[in-house]
Amino acid sequence: MKTLVAFTAATLVFGSAVLADLNVQFIEGAPKDRFEISSTIDCLSGPFDITIDLTPSAGALIFDVTEQGSGVEVFQPFELVAGRDLVSGISDVKDGDQSLTLTMTQLPMGMPISFTIDVDDTSSARQITVNGSEIAGAEVHMSGNGTVQSSVFDAEARAVIIGSGCAS
Repeated sequence: MKTLVAFTAATLVFGSAVLADLNVQFIEGAPKDRFEISSTIDCLSGPFDITIDLTPSAGALIFDVTEQGSGVEVFQPFELVAGRDLVSGISDVKDGDQSLTLTMTQLPMGMPISFTIDVDDTSSARQITVNGSEIAGAEVHMSGNGTVQSSVFDAEARAVIIGSGCAS
């Protein structure tokens, strides 16, 4: 019954839109942390932007991309490792920044985008290790065609945007 209610609500909000999901997962790693972005539908075409905003995270997270600056110990610059053909632009990420934006040409189902970067926690003694509860509250925004949809990372380090706007 909950699924039917959610589908009905999405149909009312998006007109004849099909319920769609954009999934973003943060994976803590050493020496590189990883973000994976994927779609469970096959109609996300661009251009559209996906912004990851760490500002509201529980751990006051930052991107640590240079040896000098706000980060701690190990640093890793942004590196796009999968889905290069689907990304047409990447915002400049400076050390200590809390957000980055990818401009997408499309995001077909089964073709994930992933990138590595170092993420540091500025609110605890374990600054170089970030767990799901520390990224909780960070946001993902998907914008295109005059609309913006958002989701919040949960304690499992995952954010899901439901009803990403594919027209039927």
